Amino acid sequence: MSLDGAATIGDARRGTPAAGARLPPGRVGRLLASRRVRDLGLKVSGVLTVLLALELCSRVGLLSRDWFPPVTDTYAELFRLGMGRPLWVEIGRTLNGWAIGLALATLLAVPFGILLGSSPAAYRMSRVVIEFCRPVPSVALIPLAVLVYGVGLEMKVFLIVFVTFWPILLQVVYGVTDVDPVVRDTARAYGLPSHARFFRITLPSAAPYIATGLRIASAIALVLAVTAELVVGAPGLGQSIVVAQSNAQLPRMYALIIVTGLVGWVLNMAFQAVERRLLRWHPSQRQEESR
Repeated sequence: MSLDGAATIGDARRGTPAAGARLPPGRVGRLLASRRVRDLGLKVSGVLTVLLALELCSRVGLLSRDWFPPVTDTYAELFRLGMGRPLWVEIGRTLNGWAIGLALATLLAVPFGILLGSSPAAYRMSRVVIEFCRPVPSVALIPLAVLVYGVGLEMKVFLIVFVTFWPILLQVVYGVTDVDPVVRDTARAYGLPSHARFFRITLPSAAPYIATGLRIASAIALVLAVTAELVVGAPGLGQSIVVAQSNAQLPRMYALIIVTGLVGWVLNMAFQAVERRLLRWHPSQRQEESR
């Protein structure tokens, strides 16, 4: 018997496919499902391990209960908040500013980014302004926003639009300029109209960049919304956290902090799901699914 035959028999006995063997579709699906379940189990185990360690540290006194209550108390308070209407009202207030600000920033940044990406001269003219405005700390704009708009929804929307405009803009510019020049020249040589080149070549090439910019801007927008509520007392989750801290309700304060993290995680997962759905044709998405 040849060495290749021996290796094939050995692989079959161990239950693993030999090199170059093609598994049935049903078995491939089961292997992928088992791998996802195993990965989920590892993630859940890691989270539970951290929570258990924090609970023990608080119970035995390694962490002072004056500023870090037991995790079980925090999650009990989180459950009580989740069963009541006020928590969902505050989440809605935070997400209202987040959604309006992100939508306005997208409506402004995408067309402007396409214009700058399509015109190197326009990008060079505006680059100094972009590089000056982009690093401005958002917290430094809070006094201006309060002076102009007060402490309501308009103030949050202004901060979110200003800060999230730049990552979306730059991603759109990078996406438009990253079009393969060979493809662009070939389309022009075949007489493809300019609007057809934009919709069939430029926009599909820039779509993954735009999706990345929106996902980054979404996280920044949530941070800005909660920060504005914390600093100036605008209605929302941030204001609820400050009220709980002022009243020495530490389990409630930590529970609300967990809620903000959960909201951010859900938003990020939603953006990733939409991105995978709309850009499933892109090579980066196929590579992600194969992992």
